[in-house]
Formats: sequence, structure tokens, C-alpha cells
Amino acid sequence: MEVFKKSSYKNLPKYPGVYLFLDKQGNVLYVGKAKNLKNRVSSYFLDKNLGPKTKLLVSKIEKIKIISVGSEIESLLLEASHIKKFAPFFNVKLTDGKSYPLIMISIKDKYPKILITRRIYDPNSLYFGPYPNPSSLRLVLKTIRKIFPFQNVLNHPKKTCLYFHLGLCPCPPVFDSMGLRKIYKNNIKHIIKLLEGHPRTVMTQLIKERNLTSKNEDFEKAQKIQDQINAINAIITPVYKPFEYDINPNLRSDIRLSEIVELKENLKNNEVSVSSLKRIECFDISNISGKLSTGSMVVFIDGEKEPSFYRRFKIDPKIVGPNDFAMMGSVIQRRIKYFNSWGKPDLIIVDGGKGQITSTVKALRLNKTKIPVIGLAKRDETIITSNFRLIRLPKDSKALHLIMRIRDEAHRFAITYHKKLRSQFIKG
Repeated sequence: MEVFKKSSYKNLPKYPGVYLFLDKQGNVLYVGKAKNLKNRVSSYFLDKNLGPKTKLLVSKIEKIKIISVGSEIESLLLEASHIKKFAPFFNVKLTDGKSYPLIMISIKDKYPKILITRRIYDPNSLYFGPYPNPSSLRLVLKTIRKIFPFQNVLNHPKKTCLYFHLGLCPCPPVFDSMGLRKIYKNNIKHIIKLLEGHPRTVMTQLIKERNLTSKNEDFEKAQKIQDQINAINAIITPVYKPFEYDINPNLRSDIRLSEIVELKENLKNNEVSVSSLKRIECFDISNISGKLSTGSMVVFIDGEKEPSFYRRFKIDPKIVGPNDFAMMGSVIQRRIKYFNSWGKPDLIIVDGGKGQITSTVKALRLNKTKIPVIGLAKRDETIITSNFRLIRLPKDSKALHLIMRIRDEAHRFAITYHKKLRSQFIKG
């Protein structure tokens, strides 16, 4: 969170985010969201045709607090939580007596429902909001429902509905089992976390679920969870509109360059020596209870994936059991043999923590090779360096987005291959 004086509104960043107007005593007068913080906040001070209530608001502003986020959806959720937290005077007065819509979740029901309402009438339900922009609210719920299907009527008929066939509604006749009910309620918990403004927490939980189902050889379910991870990652990633590409046809490469520059700066600040990040490789180990073990490698060039360079490695049969550390070392040793023909990476990312990093560094040293190595721990998306420093980047960090995108692509590639291996194993 950054704080600006009223007179410094022109210095605000152009990112999406939430802004808070404060008076002399530090009280929150108004909370709003914006796709572009600088443009939105500036409009309050540059517009000559403000209404009387808005003029009164502007006259009382002394300071401006801003919170930059990665996307418009995050800003909507954050705006709602701050309005509920501070109950700003002008958020009520500027609505001309209208009630803001709320999201209600009937958590005590056998199948909790998610509804839009304008009043709190059920003490046994959870309420989120208020949301000043009803159309944005509906967009958020529509997006979330594609990831985590839910019922949106109080008394659902005891038969399948149209939305079930569209993959948006778990109808009672279909979901009337303990196992499926548990999945549904778990999805509701994820939705609650999203509405509380914690999408990264949901991502972390889903990654754990995906890894567990993968270990239990349920690759169909693991793939569905991976699809949910990809969808959440998409909605919390900054969105750039077509006209922005018209203004700057190199926008995509500029975005990738900014991600790489930020990553390089963070690594150097934590004593990881990197001269270039043109080629980044990420390695993932996959096995079924220690059997059918493989190592997967994905390659990103200038921040973009290059599937033609992806490779899979069979694990040395001498490594017995699910020993991920030894397997990682074996894969890296195999990879080193192809430096001349495939090219040499500028950075190696391993999926895991200290054990995987240690095995990778040891393999490189045995071959007298120096390449920077980092890991991405599943807990809180923490970056671990080869000297075991922990780098915790903010959720809107471009560098973190880049590393997570590379790691998720490595998982996708590994899971897809394991589905194929498993089907061949069963047929054999």
C-alpha cells in the first residue's frame, strides 16, 4: 500500500487497483477501484462538472492510499472487502439511496447456494460485499462459476437443469452422494477464499490437491484441477485490451521483457548471479509410487514457452522407490550431456525445495558447470535460491507470475505424459 498527498495524484501508477480517499484525521471517506489508478483518481480533480456530493467528497480529501493488484477482478474483490471493513461515508451517500448488491452463500445447506441479494436476511448465511458495480459483480460470479460450478437458486428442482449440461451447476440428482457432496463443499470453500481476496491461497491449495491426486494415480482428476489452476491464474493476470496492442504492437514482448528484468533484479538482490535470462528451463519429477518414473523439462525463450524444445527423461532404473532428490540429480546429469546440441540454460528452475536444489547443484558441480538454480516451493509460492535464501514476492509481482507460469507448464507437460504412460501400463 502506498500513500500520496492530494496534490501528488498525477504521480499515481497506471496499474489496476483500489484507491482510498482519506480526510485530515486519516478516516476513510471513499473506496473505489480502477483499471488505471492514475486516470481514475485524476478524474476527480480534473473534471469541472462534478455533482454536489462528489464535490463535497473532493473538498475533504487530504491523502490517497492505493493498493496495486494484478487484474480488474482482484480490484473488485479488494474494493468490496475494504468497503465492508471501513464503511466509508461517501460510499453510501454517492449511491442516492440505492443498496449495493451482496453475494450470499447459504453455507448451512446440504448444497450451499450462491445468490445475489440487496439485503441481509439469513443470519446462517455468509455475505460478501457490498459491490458498487453490479455488472462487474455478475462478471466475477460468471467467471468463478466456470472454475467451480455452483447452484444459484434457493430451491433447485430435483432434476438436472440446463446449467448442468453446460458444466456450471451440480444438480442434486447427480451430486447426491457423500463423495460428490464433499467435492462440492470443498469448491464452495475455494470460492469463499476467492471472494475474501485470497486467490493465491486457493492456487496453493489446488496445487497440493493436484499433486496428491497425481500420486494416487488419478490423472483425470489431476488434469481437471490443473485446468482450475490455469483458469484462476488467467483471471488474476493483468489483461491488456486490443487497442493497447494497436498503440504498441510490441506490447507482448514488452510485458515479457519486464517480467524477465524484474526476475533478474530480484535474483541479483539475493546473491544469485545471472547475466542473462534468455533461456529458462524447468524440471519436474513424476512417478507412480516410485514406478514409471520420468523427468520432464520445459523451456522458455524470452519469457515464452517453446514446446519444440521440451524433453522427457527416463529415470535410471538403479534408483529404487519414489526418491525425488536422486531422480532430479539423475535427470540433470542426463541434461548436461546435451548442452552442446540443445543449448545451455541461463537459469534452471526445479519444482520443489532444498532437496531438489541440492541434488541439481551437486550434479552441475560434478560436471564443473555453473548455472544459477532456484526452486519454487509449493507453500506460499516462495522462491528458494541455491544458497537457501527465501524470496517472497508480492502477489502482483511480474517476476512471480513468470516463474509460476513456467512451473505450471512443467506440471501440465508432466501430467499429460503420465496419463499416456499409465494407459500403456494398464494395457500392458
